[in-house]
Amino acid sequence: MTLIQSSVAEPRAGARRIRDLLARAVANHSSDMHIVAELPPLQRIHTVLAAMEGEAPVTAQEASGFLEELLTEAQLAKLTDRLDLDFSTALPDGTRFRVNAHFQRGTPALAFRAIPGEVPELSTLNLPEVVTEFAEMEQGLVLVTGETGSGKSTTLASMVDHINHKRQAHIMTLEDPIEYFLVSDQCVIEQREVGEDVKDFASGLRHVLRQDPDVILIGEMRDLETISTALTAAETGHLVFSTLHTNDSASTVERIIDTFPGEQQNQVRSMLANTLKGVICQRLFPRIDESGMVPSTEILVTTPAVRNCIRENRVFEIPNIIETNRAMGMRLFDESLKQLYFSGLISREDAVGSARSPDQMERALSA
Repeated sequence: MTLIQSSVAEPRAGARRIRDLLARAVANHSSDMHIVAELPPLQRIHTVLAAMEGEAPVTAQEASGFLEELLTEAQLAKLTDRLDLDFSTALPDGTRFRVNAHFQRGTPALAFRAIPGEVPELSTLNLPEVVTEFAEMEQGLVLVTGETGSGKSTTLASMVDHINHKRQAHIMTLEDPIEYFLVSDQCVIEQREVGEDVKDFASGLRHVLRQDPDVILIGEMRDLETISTALTAAETGHLVFSTLHTNDSASTVERIIDTFPGEQQNQVRSMLANTLKGVICQRLFPRIDESGMVPSTEILVTTPAVRNCIRENRVFEIPNIIETNRAMGMRLFDESLKQLYFSGLISREDAVGSARSPDQMERALSA
């Protein structure tokens, strides 16, 4: 697969247009923008994906020109070799984007995710108070999970920045790419980007414990080596944050254990039971009281009962433990949805349509 060749003038024209399109997406409060050949530029506003009004379809030559402007020669070579590339870019005003470049039907395509310029304060994210308690722990593993676009990166950045303003520590992050730029305050913060500051996740994680960190943020636990290193770091007295693309607490625990070969799973259950402090599962919904999005959350706090379930391979009991321990800050998604609905933040349709038990939710909202 090779990039479509374009004339000298075409990349410059493409560059002007891609910046204009990104600036327009930001002005429209879009969370994402997509470039796909033969379609108009697409933008996602409050979860709805639609074509930008008045924009003509992007040609394959234009898409190629966008890539040539946004990427270095080394990055273009990687994209040609791997056919997928994650990177970040910025507008002249400093607005930043996480970007994935890829191919479809033999033509270049791009997916942009807007990154807010400032890290929001944790208290402004409409998250339960127990999330702040997770951020103030001294050691252990805290996971933020959910589908793509559920706000995981924002929650993690806010938790780390909360630590940054509350205590003295050495914070190391390993990200692909760096999303939020964190400014050292009480803490010393080092942010390492895969492909720029470190060759890959595996090599970065192999050496992270030699860099004297107190807090480690791993952008995503993608594979066995990453998960194993995260567990080891948490077990040896570090506070470790990371993400998984899982939809609830029980599936998060299962995903970690199932990553390992069968003969290692008993040992992993023990390590996870000892190190896991909590799981925050998120979904974002359009607000009905004002413009913006609001998270619905499932919260797992690792109690002795949860530890026993993990050790004894009784993960299926975790939802019942969450349901009966609300006083400790735990809650299931459906409870969060009800709270958001009765607070006037989300619609009845979203609450019922996204519930694990729609019939029960319908009855609860009608009571």
